Amino acid sequence: MAMSRDEIFTQVQEVLVDALGVDDDEITSEATLMGDLGAESIDFLDIVFRLEKAFGIKIPREELFPAESLMNNSDYVHNGKLTEKGLQELREKMPHTDLTSFEDDPDINKLGDLFTVNAIVNYVEGKINAA
Repeated sequence: MAMSRDEIFTQVQEVLVDALGVDDDEITSEATLMGDLGAESIDFLDIVFRLEKAFGIKIPREELFPAESLMNNSDYVHNGKLTEKGLQELREKMPHTDLTSFEDDPDINKLGDLFTVNAIVNYVEGKINAA
């Protein structure tokens, strides 16, 4: 079932309104789930479940939000920053996310800023188009 990017955004917006209890006008493409919309780690499971249901897709664990596996690997993190190997892993796991500004300062405390509404829309769009 082909969907336009606008249709996907609207449906993602509905999912986030329901999951996070925010107003739809707060959900912009650049909004970060944690910083702007107040999501906590437990909310990510709910968001994944709701996205699967809304779009009829399967989202494997750690595919949409892979930070946990990166942060717990000493090959990927050194002195609170992702190593080049960690950045490469992040690029592979999150091709749907713009990492440009994060690559300049790969502080692991900023990983949450990568989880934007736009990244979710990109992810879902890729999943739907691949089906």
